[in-house]
Amino acid sequence: QVQPVESGGGSVQDGGSLRLLCEISEYSDTPRCMAWFRQVPGREREGVAGIYTDTGRTYYADSIKGRFAISKDSAKNTTVYLQMSRLTPDDSAVYYCAAGPAHTGCSLAYWQLSTKYDYWGQGTQVTVSS
Repeated sequence: QVQPVESGGGSVQDGGSLRLLCEISEYSDTPRCMAWFRQVPGREREGVAGIYTDTGRTYYADSIKGRFAISKDSAKNTTVYLQMSRLTPDDSAVYYCAAGPAHTGCSLAYWQLSTKYDYWGQGTQVTVSS
């Protein structure tokens, strides 16, 4: 099972930091494109950061560039992190981890397309208060 499981969400003050964790089954330890998306009610799901777990190449949305950092466990393809810094109330959302097909990399052209990902986590709430 590739089912991603997110953790690390919570409430933080404006300017604070949080670190999200996404894990998929150890039996799915193959390289793939993984990404973090976020969604607020009434708006489309937005891709914020992606990573190809083989090469470690990363992709970022302009809205979070310089404040968020996506990374992976150095030894395996099953764990991805999202370090979020200088958070603002506009970053409040449910954050979802998404995993693409095995042995398929990310692409600058489509890493933010939710349809490119086969597996989704349940989401973790991030709330930033002013």
